[in-house]
Amino acid sequence: MHPAHSPRPGGTVLGFPLAGFSLLQSLLLTFAAAFFAFFASTALAIFALLGWNAIGHHTVNYADSYLYVGVPAGVIVFAVAAPAFGALWLRAKMRD
Repeated sequence: MHPAHSPRPGGTVLGFPLAGFSLLQSLLLTFAAAFFAFFASTALAIFALLGWNAIGHHTVNYADSYLYVGVPAGVIVFAVAAPAFGALWLRAKMRD
């Protein structure tokens, strides 16, 4: 027998509930999303520069991938995630 499963009020995405985050959880998710975006985009940019330098015999500095790709990606994701998770937190606070 399976226990009765009641759907969560805010729904879920990949098993994560979209309602009921505390302020600390919202901040943690915001910083985690920005952190992941920074490192993922930086890694992709480094590999792209590796190919660009090897195939085209260029000498582009790999540190540019941090400055011109990683940091803007992290800032953009932070700017989008902070209001999104803040709105989820506020909606949960108003519901209580």
